[in-house]
Amino acid sequence: MKINFYKYQGTGNDFVMIDGRSKNFVMPTEKQINKMCHRQFGIGADGLIVITKSKKADFEMLYFNADGKPGSMCGNGGRCTIAFANKLGIIKNKTQFLAYDGIHQGALNKENVTLNMTDVKGVDVKNLDYEINTGSPHYITFKKDVTQIDVFSEGQKIRYHKTYADTGINVNFVEVKKNELFVRTYERGVENETLSCGTGVTAAAIAFANLEKKHKNYTINIKTPGGKLKVSFKTKDHHYFKDIQLTGPAILVYQGQINI
Repeated sequence: MKINFYKYQGTGNDFVMIDGRSKNFVMPTEKQINKMCHRQFGIGADGLIVITKSKKADFEMLYFNADGKPGSMCGNGGRCTIAFANKLGIIKNKTQFLAYDGIHQGALNKENVTLNMTDVKGVDVKNLDYEINTGSPHYITFKKDVTQIDVFSEGQKIRYHKTYADTGINVNFVEVKKNELFVRTYERGVENETLSCGTGVTAAAIAFANLEKKHKNYTINIKTPGGKLKVSFKTKDHHYFKDIQLTGPAILVYQGQINI
């Protein structure tokens, strides 16, 4: 079976993108998705995203992890999906679309895409670490020098801890710098460090606000190994965060056809 695909990346978080709106479209199997995402034997990506038709919104975004299994919400993937839908002519710069955790709005401004995230109505503090769900579950731990951390081994210890092993959790190592946060993420489903994670940096920004405990409007600059993002939100207490927006580049890398 031959499939036409596009490859997008958002701060190094890369995705195979497929237009699945045709009546003749056949959804790839778990094994086929895993093969497409494989960096040596396939296209190579952190995940696969399929756009399908929706009666509730402009389109629906279906996200699959690199292991081929269905995933939860993906922030950078959502931003890339907006750019992809714009290229396909489904939308014109602005959109409302359906994803794993409900309806999202977003807008495209040249290479930057802003994605509205779902409200966060609870922050679980674990000693000095955090568990926050931003459409996907995240564990956030603050460290002094994130560049020196072995993200693969340290992230794996938490992800496969008996508390999280069954469903998995994404693990974020966060360093507070003068004008920004530096975030590195171990992602479940990829089972490795990714260059960036949209829901992860969002969770990191919210954890930082909870740590500060200041009731104000936040705009936080985030640095990841793959590039820079911006997270903004409003908070009236340190457990409820609304009007959350994730902004950064979403870029078409190339397009092609693969035989699976």
